[in-house]
Amino acid sequence: MNGIVTRNTGSWYTVRTDSGENVNCKIKGNFRLKGIRTTNPVAVGDHVTILPAAGPADTPFITAIEPRHNYIIRRASNLSKEAHIIAANVDQALLIVTLFHPTTSTTFIDRFLATAQAYAIPTVIVINKTDLCDGDPERAEYLDAVTHLYRTIGYTVVHASALSGAGVDEIREMLHDKVTLLSGNSGVGKSTLINRIIPGLDLRTAEISNTHDTGMHTTTFSEMFPVPGGGDIIDTPGVKGFGTIDFDPHQVSHYFPEIFEASAGCRYNNCTHTHEPGCAVRKAIDEHRISQSRYASYLSILTDDATDKYRKPF
Repeated sequence: MNGIVTRNTGSWYTVRTDSGENVNCKIKGNFRLKGIRTTNPVAVGDHVTILPAAGPADTPFITAIEPRHNYIIRRASNLSKEAHIIAANVDQALLIVTLFHPTTSTTFIDRFLATAQAYAIPTVIVINKTDLCDGDPERAEYLDAVTHLYRTIGYTVVHASALSGAGVDEIREMLHDKVTLLSGNSGVGKSTLINRIIPGLDLRTAEISNTHDTGMHTTTFSEMFPVPGGGDIIDTPGVKGFGTIDFDPHQVSHYFPEIFEASAGCRYNNCTHTHEPGCAVRKAIDEHRISQSRYASYLSILTDDATDKYRKPF
C-alpha cells in the first residue's frame, strides 16, 4: 500500500493512501538506523510504502521511502543527529516573516533562502502583519526597504495581513495544485494565515509574548492540509534560528544570487569573498550594489560548521 506522509508527531506518522484513507503508522527500528543522520528519517511529504496491520491489535509500519525529488533541511538542536528534514517533495516554499511584533531578522530570512536555493525549492517571501505599519512612516519606510531589497535580488515578496485578510487571495492563487511548505519564526502568523486560506480548519493560535516580543509555539509538529480547489499546505513548527548544514564553503555564494553574479568578476575562481585581492564581491559591497546585511548573512553561513555554534536549542 502506497501513500504520502501528511503528519509527523515524532513517534507516529499519518499516511494518506492512494485510495484516500488516513493510516496511522510507525517505522521499524532497523529502518530508523539505516545510516540516516537526521532527527526524522521520514518527513511530511515523503511518498512511502506501508505494511498494513494484520489484525485490529496490530500496527501498520512504513517499510520504504521513495526517492525524494527535493527536501529542505536545517541543523538540529540535537547535535547527535546532525539535521532535521523540514519537509520533502515540495513545489515551493512560503517564508512567512514579520518586521514588527515579532521582528524576523534578515539573517534568518537569508539563511532560509540560501538553504531553499541549495535544495532547488522556489521561495516566496510573505511579509505578514503589514497592518502594523499603517499610519507609522518609519515602519512603512522599513517595510519598503526590505521589500525592495529582496525584489531587486529576484524574489517575489507579498504583503499580507492575516488580521484583515489583505494579500490572502494572492497567496491562495499561488497554492493552486502545488505542495507548499510554510515556514517562519514562532509568532509570525502562519496558523492564522492558514485558517484564512482553509476556512473551517481552525488551527490553534496564541498571543505574542509582551515580555520578549516573541511567538509562542502553537504548531508542535509538521502536518499537511489539503487546499480547497487543489494543492496542499505543509504547516511546520516555528523556529527561532536556521542553522545550515553540509554547505561547501566555496559554494555558499552560489545560493546568494547577487553575490554569485558579482563573483564572476573576481580575480580568483576559488575566491571566498573574505580577504582575497581583486574580489569583485567586496567591491560591489563598497559600491552598495550588494547589501551589507546579505553579505553578513553569507559570512555567518561560512562559520556554520563550528562545533559549538548551535549548542543551544533554537
